[in-house]
Amino acid sequence: MPNIQITVPSLPLPERLDAYLTKALAGRFSRQEAKAAIESGAIVLNGKKARPSALVKAGDRLEGDIPTERKSALEAENLPLQVIYEDESLLVIDKAVGMAVHPGAGRRQGTLVNALLGRGGKLSAGSGVDRPGIVHRLDKDTSGLIVVAKNNAAHRFLQNQFALRTFTKIYTALVKGKVEFDRGHITDAIGRDPRVRNRMAVSSEADAREAHTQYRVLERHRHTTLLEVKILTGRTHQIRVHMAHIGHPVVGDRIYGSKQDPAARLALHATEIEFVHPVTQKKVKFHSSPPKDFPVPQ
Repeated sequence: MPNIQITVPSLPLPERLDAYLTKALAGRFSRQEAKAAIESGAIVLNGKKARPSALVKAGDRLEGDIPTERKSALEAENLPLQVIYEDESLLVIDKAVGMAVHPGAGRRQGTLVNALLGRGGKLSAGSGVDRPGIVHRLDKDTSGLIVVAKNNAAHRFLQNQFALRTFTKIYTALVKGKVEFDRGHITDAIGRDPRVRNRMAVSSEADAREAHTQYRVLERHRHTTLLEVKILTGRTHQIRVHMAHIGHPVVGDRIYGSKQDPAARLALHATEIEFVHPVTQKKVKFHSSPPKDFPVPQ
């Protein structure tokens, strides 16, 4: 079976095949690796060999493999993990705040991936050798639910739900101030902040990406508002950027809020996920309440 199977979701405009594939694989391979695979015919478009410059549109099918010679040097570590569900296809982890999901620049230890390797057992290879099992991400400073794939078939099945936006992700967020409306839908595009490299920002630049965030008020307090937040897209720091943009940064957010915020942690928790199971083909739902260290509404 090919390790890449993607059905292109809605696009505002057609995109080059090599550029779209690189973006869809979320950093697993470079554009040069993707281009080489397309040119060799290892990746096909709608069942046929295509040029890297071919334009893809909604409904097109990308399938094949991108060979890589890279080998992982990741260390297996015996780190605590709260596993709330496990079967032969996947795990659902309740990730602790402060744990990065996978290694990055200057960080090779202490991540969820290191902990998964420390448990032993099989993990999917669909996100590359440095991200075994990882289908989606949570920020290091965000706690809560994340699903991990144990084999490539499960990984592809789950990944396709993300591409089609049928994988439901709901968060609990405590934000500053009194949110005016009981419900809201934020649709501002998000791109890299041109002034600060580690920040994202609402942007109207051509490379900014579509982002949709829905929220509803759960509780109102004197200085804060507790929200249920559903994201329809998965942009980096999406909830944090969108809430700060409307004047209600997440409590404890020292990047998009105040650097002097006294909260001990970011008040953002992945509370609920719902998806179709890759084997049973039935919807499954998992829930996690905010942990004890979640900031208290004030």
